[in-house]
Amino acid sequence: MRLSILLSLILLFTIIDARAQDNYEIQVYGSETVEKGHTMLELHSNYTIDGSKTIADGALPTNHVVHETIEITLGWTPWFETGFYLFNSLGNDGRTAYVGSHIRPRFAAPETWHWPVGVSLSIEFGFQKAAFSPNTSTLEIRPIIDKKWGGWYFSLNPVLDQSFAGPDANRGLIFSPNVKQSYDISKVVALGIEYYGSTGPFFHYDPIKQQDHQLFLATDLNFDPNWEFNAGLGWGLTQSADKAIFKMIIGRRF
Repeated sequence: MRLSILLSLILLFTIIDARAQDNYEIQVYGSETVEKGHTMLELHSNYTIDGSKTIADGALPTNHVVHETIEITLGWTPWFETGFYLFNSLGNDGRTAYVGSHIRPRFAAPETWHWPVGVSLSIEFGFQKAAFSPNTSTLEIRPIIDKKWGGWYFSLNPVLDQSFAGPDANRGLIFSPNVKQSYDISKVVALGIEYYGSTGPFFHYDPIKQQDHQLFLATDLNFDPNWEFNAGLGWGLTQSADKAIFKMIIGRRF
């Protein structure tokens, strides 16, 4: 009970001070990397049920658009992997297109270190078309800390984003925390809460109405160690966030 209260307070504290990531890959990362010699293929599917309806900073509206992201992750060592992303958009009024690509090396603390929590660091760089994201060249630095206690699982991703081209290019690092808390209700099904936010520049936060905050009710299915399934329904909590999004991730390890 104390653990549950502590995790809930951490989540609420983060919500108070946090703008959600672009709705292509809506996921709170765990610390584990793909095993050496293995490949993980994932499809991220997101549908914006109620989103923006006008062009903002040159970017097309998100209302009733589908985002399909293909992610391929290669495991090189027990503690290092590289991920590749292909972002795609499906929608009317010119919103069907290839959007961009990212590459993401990630390093993890080896299990032989016997740390009390899982720790890894993801560094993601790439580009996206201005019609879909005003910031066309970006770097994401994502520390990952997670822990499993019995049926409880908790993951914290205190993300820092840097834009090299676009309206945020001169704003410095943008703080975009992600948090996940879930509980195994059976050997197969876990239910939980996922939070995605962005505050604006680190330590110089935007007014709350300009920040993005999204909260998802999500489920994970663990029916086979070679498969991954996550799905959730999310709501925007601030004026800048899309109001309702459905997301689903299906992954297969080879």
